[in-house]
Amino acid sequence: MDSQRRAAVRDGLGVGLAVGLSGLAFGAAAVAAGLGVAQACALSIVAFTGASQFALVGVVAGGGSLIAGALGAILLGGRNALYGLRLAPLLGARGWRRLPTAHLVIDETTAVATAQPGPRSARAGFWATAISLYLTWNLATLFGALGAARLGNPETYGLDVVGPAAFLALLWPRLASGGTERLVALLAMAVAVVTTPLLPPGVPVMVAAVAALAGIARRRTPPVRRAGELSGVSMGES
Repeated sequence: MDSQRRAAVRDGLGVGLAVGLSGLAFGAAAVAAGLGVAQACALSIVAFTGASQFALVGVVAGGGSLIAGALGAILLGGRNALYGLRLAPLLGARGWRRLPTAHLVIDETTAVATAQPGPRSARAGFWATAISLYLTWNLATLFGALGAARLGNPETYGLDVVGPAAFLALLWPRLASGGTERLVALLAMAVAVVTTPLLPPGVPVMVAAVAALAGIARRRTPPVRRAGELSGVSMGES
């Protein structure tokens, strides 16, 4: 194995192990929302996309229906399809391998793969991240759910706030990044706060998705040139 692939594997293992431990919070949040240990584990195995999982249990914990929670989770998980379009030429999966590969296309695996200098190191980084994160996330979910279930009533220990707190932690990098991402995050927050008293639980999360339109519009709007730049262009063209 060459040095680039070794570095990609090292990065992937580091990301996978570090992020996978947050499955503890998801397992606890799922049980706090009323799911059983087996249900929490099944959700991590089948869904395997943290933000969507936290969104689903957050809606259920707030009294929303499973359908509303699932729709919100699907909206958040839709970005993985766009990641797949970006990674398809790099990973080169064919035949039956395409299905398990697509299941592992998430934020972290995409970030590590696209940060590599070549296709071989990209594949090494992707699979190192995917395997370590999948195993760690699911084991952590199990331990978190078992621990929360043994504690009893989640409200007694404040576990009922684990889901919202963890979801806020996922959103915080967007709020701190500035630019278009901050605009979209703040607008989505405002829409959710305004519509929460008016709509059933879970629906405000889906309505807040329209904030993404502001980000798209902002990216498509050409920058306005300053007066000095405009005059310079005019003088050059005359």
